[in-house]
Amino acid sequence: MRLYLVRHGMATTKEENPDRPLSEQGQKDVGRMASFLGRAGIRVSRVIHSEILRAQQTALAFSPVIGPGRIVEEMKNLTPASPLDSLVEAAAAWSDDTMVVGHDPFMSRITSYLTCGDANAGVVAFDPGTVACLERDPIITEKGGHWMLMWHMSPTLLGA
Repeated sequence: MRLYLVRHGMATTKEENPDRPLSEQGQKDVGRMASFLGRAGIRVSRVIHSEILRAQQTALAFSPVIGPGRIVEEMKNLTPASPLDSLVEAAAAWSDDTMVVGHDPFMSRITSYLTCGDANAGVVAFDPGTVACLERDPIITEKGGHWMLMWHMSPTLLGA
């Protein structure tokens, strides 16, 4: 099972819009990343996002490309300061490839926790629009299994 952890795309400032939707650059970056993953053959059974607008917009940009025909779902406790246990418990029960769109530092912390057991290890950095692919080790099953970082990609690698 693969878990694709995504930080939402670049958002507008609070001064531009208090709801902080994706900026024009954020929309472009997320669109390019979705297109790249689609061409790479990435497909997921579900796309889940936080309750914050910019994460929802990011999930809606990915879903038609890598999860065609799938319903985009909202999940609580994916905000920057959320505790990790809700996602850890949920992911332990999943058997299908899943994408989760949230915020940093939550995404950095959950990646570190799942891969090395220490949320503060700083395993990867999540720029806006970044995707990390984790794969669950099927042999190690305690606490939902051990996860391995397969790859990590930022929109800056895709160029303009």
